[in-house]
Amino acid sequence: MKQQISVLGATGSIGLSTLDVIARHPHDYQVFALTGFSRLVELERLCLLHRPRFAVVPTAEAARPLQAALEANGLDTRVLVGEQGLCEVAAHPEVDAVMAAIVGAAGLKPTLAAVQAGKRVLLANKEALVMSGALFMQAVQAHGAVLLPIDSEHNAIFQCMPGDYARGLGQVGVRRILLTASGGPFRNWPLERLAEATPQQACAHPNWAMGRKISVDSASMMNKGLELIEACWLFDARPAQVEVVIHPQSVIHSLVDYVDGSVLAQLGNPDMRTPIAHALAWPRRIDSGVAPLDLFAIARLDFEAPDERRFPCLKLARQAAEAGGTAPALLNAANEVAVAAFLDGRIRFDEIARMIEAVLNRISAIAVQQLDDVLQADAQARAVAQDWLVRYGH
Repeated sequence: MKQQISVLGATGSIGLSTLDVIARHPHDYQVFALTGFSRLVELERLCLLHRPRFAVVPTAEAARPLQAALEANGLDTRVLVGEQGLCEVAAHPEVDAVMAAIVGAAGLKPTLAAVQAGKRVLLANKEALVMSGALFMQAVQAHGAVLLPIDSEHNAIFQCMPGDYARGLGQVGVRRILLTASGGPFRNWPLERLAEATPQQACAHPNWAMGRKISVDSASMMNKGLELIEACWLFDARPAQVEVVIHPQSVIHSLVDYVDGSVLAQLGNPDMRTPIAHALAWPRRIDSGVAPLDLFAIARLDFEAPDERRFPCLKLARQAAEAGGTAPALLNAANEVAVAAFLDGRIRFDEIARMIEAVLNRISAIAVQQLDDVLQADAQARAVAQDWLVRYGH
């Protein structure tokens, strides 16, 4: 029987890549649900193409015209609304796998709903683990969910780990995880120029085609900081066991260093369809549509250590990982507000890190006992960040 797939965040780059892979294997996979937030014209087009059982939009006002348009085209797709709709299609009894690709904190509850329903969860929403790592991983264990990472780096680490890595890195001979980063568009900029960087320049990633928010995170290397936190939870590693390595070509997606001196790496062209296909079919392998890697065309692979003066967000993320508790949730919320403000022209690029640091200095992290602790920290950080914007924004 065909596996039924819910794609949360279908209109984003990960969602579209997922649908591309699914379409290559029509006898194995079927789209069960598609969700979208702002690109509703694109969501309608995708529904007409993939004919899902359900679609989810943010408001009733958006649902009515979409429902009418789908019915006019002979589809029996049912349009659901809001967070409740997202959780419903994530946990639906007929769903086999959920692509969790909603950007930011908005993806936490539906992703957790999929976990609590014991689904195979293809995790592209790193914020779910960053915000509530301990609770999230406890839920994975308690409900028998299968958690497979989609970020190219974590997917690479997963592929390079021994099958029994859950016993503990030290027990399986892993010394450290080497998390690769492209360095983004500002890797070679003079430091004094960073204050002048525009949203258009920040979103011009040299290797990957991504959404605006994650592109800015890549430019500031906050994305790598969030991935460091995510790697700690996924692979039960301490922050000190995760080292970030700048690799401009984005061909080696990450590496695992073993105590015997072996270092295993996963290589491939920078195309998200590779990790999506890997997780979708795991433990099998299927065609992703990605071109074979041409090592002769690449010719060289370069590596360098990240400069924390250029990338202070990476330092802030490591500090939050070491602090634990609600610190990563505070970091993530402050960053989301800061990136939105930068894209809106309210702060400079170099003020993203200053704003995040100011929020972290204002709010003390606490231990996480329940999901409400995480959600309250998220709301508190957003409020303090907005207050900072009122005081210092342009």
